[in-house]
Amino acid sequence: MRYVMIYGVLSGAIVVAVIVAGLAFDLPSHLQSMWFGYLIMVTALSLIFVGIKRYRDLECGGVVRFGRAFAVGLGIAAVAGAVYVAGWEAYLATAGQDFMAEYTAGVLAEMRASGASAAELAKAQADMAWAVELYRHPLQRMVITFTEIFPVGLVVALVSAAALRNPRVFPVRAS
Repeated sequence: MRYVMIYGVLSGAIVVAVIVAGLAFDLPSHLQSMWFGYLIMVTALSLIFVGIKRYRDLECGGVVRFGRAFAVGLGIAAVAGAVYVAGWEAYLATAGQDFMAEYTAGVLAEMRASGASAAELAKAQADMAWAVELYRHPLQRMVITFTEIFPVGLVVALVSAAALRNPRVFPVRAS
């Protein structure tokens, strides 16, 4: 549980810090900021690999089964997701802005600039109006926020557990 908490909190905190900093510097494109956000998530969630390896090396004598390694990775991903949700909610509470309305306006402005038709704009606006309304409800927003990061952590946990079940992958160093 110690590894789950340490590496989960670190992963989540890194993601929150970098994404909030990116929002504070107002990245030029919402599409770019989305890709940037997922890149940061993958990078920060690589701590799942580190956490599983530390668990394998220090608690399991250098050998761990896939199921146990995956459980540790999944725990780290869940804690990182919870930290991400808490950080995002704190940002929204202190930023004094309607993020989803601003995001929608930015996406529509980009579509206009790229020459989208009136029908395309109307459809996009209708689709996003549903999301704006959904985002106004805190519990639904938290679920949406959690589902942004957790699937990334799930994939990293799967890959990490599969690799680290083999004791020859980054073997324990003799001290």
